[in-house]
Amino acid sequence: METINALGRRKSAVARVYMNEGKGEITINDRALDVYFPSSILRYIVMQPLAKLGAESKYDIKVNLDGGGYKGQAEALRLAIARALVKVNPEDKAALKAEGFMTRDARKVERKKPGQPKARKHFQFSKR
Repeated sequence: METINALGRRKSAVARVYMNEGKGEITINDRALDVYFPSSILRYIVMQPLAKLGAESKYDIKVNLDGGGYKGQAEALRLAIARALVKVNPEDKAALKAEGFMTRDARKVERKKPGQPKARKHFQFSKR
């Protein structure tokens, strides 16, 4: 199997995934998964597509993560891994889509508007 690459985005985080057959090692920015994501919840989010297909120890995954916070990066990585798995075996798409792993969450931070303290909050109105 040749190297398969996929891209995942969430908020301002971008995950580029390069997947080969291997023993199940995940390397993120030249660090191990449990070093990069010390939280077990974030590791669980990243492993969800692999666990759904039972492919935790089938592929070695090298990841370049950039931008965003920990949660956004974990969810961007989940999307990228799911997309790479579908490139390997297109029949898996239905199972991953049913769990919501194939959907790009397009929500981003709304910009601040002029004359307001935040995006939607307004300064208190004073009649006099």
